[in-house]
Amino acid sequence: MSPLGLWAFARRPPWRTLFAGAACLLTLLLAYALWLPGLDVTDGRHDLGHNGIWIQHGWLGDDAWFERNGKAARRTEFRSRESVEALADRLRRHGITDVFPHLCPCTSDGSLPPVDPEQTKRFLAAFAGFRVMPWVGGVSGETADVESDAWRAGFSRSARKLLEEHPGFAGIHVNIEPCPPGSPGFLKLLEVLKASLPPGKVLSVAAYPPPTVWHGFPEVHWTKTYFRQVAARSDQLAVMMYDTSLRNEKLYRHLMARWTREVLAWSGGTEVLLGLPAYGDADSGYHHPEAENLSNALLGVHAGLGSPAEMPANYRGVAIYCEWEMDESEWAWYRERFLKH
Repeated sequence: MSPLGLWAFARRPPWRTLFAGAACLLTLLLAYALWLPGLDVTDGRHDLGHNGIWIQHGWLGDDAWFERNGKAARRTEFRSRESVEALADRLRRHGITDVFPHLCPCTSDGSLPPVDPEQTKRFLAAFAGFRVMPWVGGVSGETADVESDAWRAGFSRSARKLLEEHPGFAGIHVNIEPCPPGSPGFLKLLEVLKASLPPGKVLSVAAYPPPTVWHGFPEVHWTKTYFRQVAARSDQLAVMMYDTSLRNEKLYRHLMARWTREVLAWSGGTEVLLGLPAYGDADSGYHHPEAENLSNALLGVHAGLGSPAEMPANYRGVAIYCEWEMDESEWAWYRERFLKH
């Protein structure tokens, strides 16, 4: 068949429709193949030397916590001076200044779990120069009831007592899960905490990212209005930019870039750390580490931040979740693709 005959044949129904559909499909596939969301940065332009990390309960926990959780054999891993100093040295070398040691969950009356006094003293001595903010909170409907006046008062009293007994802590890092947008109780909790904490202490919040069509669970996404309300009542937001259920690495990079721009724009003058995933949980259903991982997260964050001249003043750095699942390859990637050399 001649080229003209082939063209005439292709224009007959139903071939005309089939050829048009195939052309559209090929165009979409080509566009996807050429789409490269994210930005690979190796010059450290986005590292301001003020990054954060979430760390294990064992670094501060009392003996009872080790016993209750079947970890008595691991107590010495956390309690030795050498272990504590080694952790401090590693974090210092990786540009981390804000440390969130796990101290959850609270009890149903808002009381925080106890710390080991000697270990806390040892830890704070090794972490001189860091801002150590215990990671406190609980699960809504179980150990946390932010809509209750009594619970908020108990939680605030316990937080103040912790900081008064251990003034080396820089503040507290509050994490309530889930915490749907529009919750007046959470805003009231932040107000009570702000008023009751000792002077000069930081009120840090584990914040939720903006809504997205890719993850239809509104209880773990904050609207622009609610995000601004939380920011106005906080000194720092560490935004949990993960648990999206995405399986596609390009979509996750794209989402990270968009979220980076949005949360920095929505936070006003409140300082922001961008929370990045470095953990497994492959069977959870809400996290797929083949797509949602430290390398893809950083590519997206770099794209969202753009040039140093474009970085908002409230951007402080990134926060890694979490210390106990970071392996050597991830630390190496973080050094090469984020830290200023």
